[in-house]
Amino acid sequence: MLWTSTMLTHLSVLALCVVGFTEAEYDAKLAEIRILLAELPDEEFHLVVEPPFVVVGNEDEATVRRHAESTVRWAVRLLRADYFPDDPGEILVIWLFGDADSYRRLTAKLFGDHPDTPYGYYSSRHGALIMNIATGGGTLVHEIVHPFIAANFPGCPSWLNEGLGSLYEQSGEREGHIVGFTNWRLSGLQQAIRAQKLPSFRNLCATTDDGFYSEDPGTNYAQARYLLYYLQEQGALSRFYHAFRAARGRDPTGYATLISVLGTNDMKAFQRMWEGWVLRLRFP
Repeated sequence: MLWTSTMLTHLSVLALCVVGFTEAEYDAKLAEIRILLAELPDEEFHLVVEPPFVVVGNEDEATVRRHAESTVRWAVRLLRADYFPDDPGEILVIWLFGDADSYRRLTAKLFGDHPDTPYGYYSSRHGALIMNIATGGGTLVHEIVHPFIAANFPGCPSWLNEGLGSLYEQSGEREGHIVGFTNWRLSGLQQAIRAQKLPSFRNLCATTDDGFYSEDPGTNYAQARYLLYYLQEQGALSRFYHAFRAARGRDPTGYATLISVLGTNDMKAFQRMWEGWVLRLRFP
């Protein structure tokens, strides 16, 4: 069906087919967004319904539509195919700000937030993915992973949640599947390997949420990302994810599943091999 809406000053609503949520649910979400935007009468925004999200951007209409179709739609289609049968339980809003100034200024006005990252973040409290899209679409794909994880893998440990998100912050498509590529996190990981400062995979998998984020030696994201990148390159990542999800009741950290998928009981030897493999990777 075609979306139509009463126009607000400086606001246009773009139309796309709606699946999953009902027309009434999207209407209600659009109404919520209009209430927020009414507080910013001097700002111009465009909206695109891109199931299961609504995309809101302050760039020109064609650019907002391009982000919705070429990044959001693409990522959702491929992530659903490989990992996520269930959509998030609510319609989330993707806010795309076109530069660093509007990202910080309007995030403060709309949500009272002061981001600690220049790229973007997912806020479950606000039901929103909030992006400085000028930094590229990679962070957007990263953050799209998180609400899908929340809907499909309750209790997913942070190392996998952030590892999978980080994997796809530099990504493309291979034979109909989403794949991660090497990225900027590689250099710091290689430095840590050379300095022999990486934790074991047992310790990485066992990190609590607080430990992953607050006690990060500087490598947690990168170590998790490149472990998943290794599994991807071995053709085992999707199998690992689904096996871990099925076994989460008896294997809450995923470490036992990792050992099973790798087919080894000598994780020290595996880590030595993996570290050598990582040192041979290159970016760009």
